[in-house]
Amino acid sequence: VQLQASGGGLVQPGGSLRLSCAAAGGTFSNYAITWFRQAPGKEREFAAIISASGESITYADSVKYRFTISRENTKNTAYLQMNYLKPEDTAVYYCAADPQTTEFVVWYPEVDEFDYWGQGTLVTVSS
Repeated sequence: VQLQASGGGLVQPGGSLRLSCAAAGGTFSNYAITWFRQAPGKEREFAAIISASGESITYADSVKYRFTISRENTKNTAYLQMNYLKPEDTAVYYCAADPQTTEFVVWYPEVDEFDYWGQGTLVTVSS
């Protein structure tokens, strides 16, 4: 599956952005989708993950209650709605896919669990 992330940009603190992750070349509804982010000079870190069905979701503590992950399997697209953005949310945001349909109670994935990655979209939070 090929992934394309989009929707990044410059936003003021407290603002909102919605990222999209469009998939092609695979059966989108068979993949769990995750968002990771990488700030300058830092390692890539987990932000949120949604199961193939959309029934199971886990967020990193740093984004919980501010970010919402969702998906529309009929459109082969996943989303990350980001509200109340902070300067520390500045990073390149990547979506990734894992070919599994298992539901989960909680899942904090590692980078090396995913073989399919989008190219990243830059989010800059600054006044």
